[in-house]
Amino acid sequence: MNSVKKLVSKMANAVGSSKVDLTRPFTVIVEGNIGSGKTTFLNHFNKYDNVAMFAEPIEMWRNCNGYNLLDLMYKDTAKWSFTFQSYVQLTMLRQHTYKTSHPVKLMERSIYSARYCFVEKMARDGLMPTPSVAVIDKWFKYITENEDVGVDLIVYLRTFPEVVYERILKRNRSEERTVPFEYIKALHVMHEDWLYNKKTHSCPAPVIVLDANLDKSVIEEEYEKYEPHILNKLPLQAQLF
Repeated sequence: MNSVKKLVSKMANAVGSSKVDLTRPFTVIVEGNIGSGKTTFLNHFNKYDNVAMFAEPIEMWRNCNGYNLLDLMYKDTAKWSFTFQSYVQLTMLRQHTYKTSHPVKLMERSIYSARYCFVEKMARDGLMPTPSVAVIDKWFKYITENEDVGVDLIVYLRTFPEVVYERILKRNRSEERTVPFEYIKALHVMHEDWLYNKKTHSCPAPVIVLDANLDKSVIEEEYEKYEPHILNKLPLQAQLF
């Protein structure tokens, strides 16, 4: 619990400094399937005082003027996909553009994965009408062309669908109880094609691929291999990615 409280406190400090006119810090986005270990990753780097943490704004999605948009989306994706993804795009824009005095910024997911993985999946499945996809895409292009949502590094927590599905069942979030395994497999493919095979959308930054199938007891060793790059202490080398 102490690590979680510290993470929340550090996020609050980062948000509280948003009025300061600062240049964008070295920005790392942490991407991966549902249950791939993004929170565990953030908790590992939470011990560094020079890192600003921005966890996925799930609580905002659970309470938009009293409405749990995350729950509505899972219960009836076809009806609520546009509403939910519109709000996700807004909240992720806020995460990207918050100012911070910290030299390194770690973000859980991004405006890019929202568009390239989740909206794309809904569009392919016919769960979001084509006109709705067009509106979100117009907003996405406007934001990426006119707002400072640039990133310097992507960390892809690569996992097998079977592993993350088991983790989802164990953590038992109320909104995720109806998520089928087929959806998890499809999201895996979306992330693979974007960040690993690089055959769909462009990557806005170099990609480090971590084996996130590992148990929590040993996963930190995987993080430590790439800490100098994630903390911007060593220049990026093309052969690592």
